[in-house]
Amino acid sequence: MGRIYGYARVSSIDQDLTIQRESLEKAGCIVIKEEKLSGTSFHNRESLTTLLEFIDKDDTLVVTRLDRLGRSVIDLHSIVENLQSKGANLLVLEQAVDTSTPEGRAFFGMLSVFSEFETGLRRERQLEGIAKAKKEGKYSGRKKQINPVRVKEMKELGMGATAIAKDLGISRASVYRILKMR
Repeated sequence: MGRIYGYARVSSIDQDLTIQRESLEKAGCIVIKEEKLSGTSFHNRESLTTLLEFIDKDDTLVVTRLDRLGRSVIDLHSIVENLQSKGANLLVLEQAVDTSTPEGRAFFGMLSVFSEFETGLRRERQLEGIAKAKKEGKYSGRKKQINPVRVKEMKELGMGATAIAKDLGISRASVYRILKMR
């Protein structure tokens, strides 16, 4: 039998990982990696990437729920294919998924589709809510972070786009876009 690794994830910094961590410890995980990032994309999830690099033949990656691992069918299947190519497995505690069995692999496939479906529905509801709030005049979007007047002043002082961007902590593309709006 191989090693048992745990992975815990929440979507935002103010959420707590304690319950997941305790479940993973109870499941016998020797190493538990944690992240506070969105699960809608596999990108920038360094702890998960590190785990996947170290997992070897007969090892098991354990998560409490499938949505903690990811919300995209493509990402979830990519992760499981990576594990299987190494001879490792995925165990999902709360949903009885164990990719070492045919039944577990089938159940994994069904749950991954539902996970992505749920993400799509949530996104639709969010967009509907934003549209309604805009219609009622209650939504103005995110606060502006760039002062266009300051960008133009700096340009008039002879500063280049790169220097302006660096000084204000914004991208050069933003500087060019503001300067075009004269």
